[in-house]
Amino acid sequence: CSTVLCLCSLGLSLSSLFLPVSLAYLFEAHEVNVLPSFGFLFDIDGVLVRGKTPIPSAKTAFQKLVNSQGQFLVPVVFVTNAGNCLRQKKADQLSHLLGISQNQVMMSHSPLRMFKRYHEKCVLVSGQGPLLDIAQDLGFCQPITIETLREKHPLLDVVDHERRPNVLVSIYFSVVLFGEPVRWETNLQLIIDVLLTSGYPGNPYHHENYPHIPVLACNMDLMWVAEAQSPRFGHGTFMVCLENIYKKITGKDLKYEALMGKPSKVTYQYAEYLIRAQAAERRWKQPIQTLYAVGDNLMTDVYGANLYNRYLEENSRKDNSWENELASAAAAHCRSVLVCTGVYNPHTEVPLDTRESITEAVFHGHRDFRFDPGLVEPDHIVPDVDAAVDLVFQLENFAPN
Repeated sequence: CSTVLCLCSLGLSLSSLFLPVSLAYLFEAHEVNVLPSFGFLFDIDGVLVRGKTPIPSAKTAFQKLVNSQGQFLVPVVFVTNAGNCLRQKKADQLSHLLGISQNQVMMSHSPLRMFKRYHEKCVLVSGQGPLLDIAQDLGFCQPITIETLREKHPLLDVVDHERRPNVLVSIYFSVVLFGEPVRWETNLQLIIDVLLTSGYPGNPYHHENYPHIPVLACNMDLMWVAEAQSPRFGHGTFMVCLENIYKKITGKDLKYEALMGKPSKVTYQYAEYLIRAQAAERRWKQPIQTLYAVGDNLMTDVYGANLYNRYLEENSRKDNSWENELASAAAAHCRSVLVCTGVYNPHTEVPLDTRESITEAVFHGHRDFRFDPGLVEPDHIVPDVDAAVDLVFQLENFAPN
């Protein structure tokens, strides 16, 4: 298992995974905190649910997170790389645990709300599900689906010879990739057409049009786990296809204006913004200093949290226009907490030569993210989400009224 290899190469043994936090550290004489100076970022699948089935420890954990009126005692955001539905639907799916507002749910596409300079322009959207509803909910005023583009320019999609409506003309200023589509060949062909014609599909290709019009992509997961015994292709696989087709035709790399979804920095910036907004709404005066990202995947949850922590500690904050929408980051740390109820398996057999194995391991992250062993080392490993909540409350010496 490559995840175990990562831990072993970093000097972590399986026998030490569940050692409790130092008792001397936990029970030092500190003043008990009744107001939170921290927030939780919870992954959903593998942490709270498996498929549609709640993980038993999740209900116990949530009983500790709310008061007798059902209000959260600390700011909480649920961060998922899913992107084929509206936030409200995802909140409704979690209602079996407790009442959750859509403002506490962050989809992979949620940071697109910040990219207001594209909201008034005509954008081509790719994916599946209620794409137009999702795009309009995010603020896009003129979203156009691949299916609509195909209907306007039927001669561009010649794989299926049965579909031949009338030809119209449009111009597209950007492309938004929400998730993997159903008809990959159609989406790949028409997105390439839009990129190589500077937004005028139907015109001849002009390879000198580089850089191409902006591309914003959500959810970089190469594969995902469903009911099948083996992983299924995710949106990251579709992106690999698009990137390689573009480079094969032009000899140049496909460029992204932004990549969203874990482990990207912008995802955690937006999640922190939602955490601060919750604290302000509850009128908690204590500044939020630490974010605890609880997840089950080393390459997304742990990598992303550690990458954001590095960003916070280096204080290397560039003045990007979309960051101004959120104001600068205020947290000091983002700590990664790995649970063992999902993708990560602490009981997998460890090879004898871990150094050689980690060198040969295949990195399933996106092309624009380099593999760094230090970024896949979790700050804490716990059995489940209930243990994660207990751990954080102890670390923060938190005892709500």
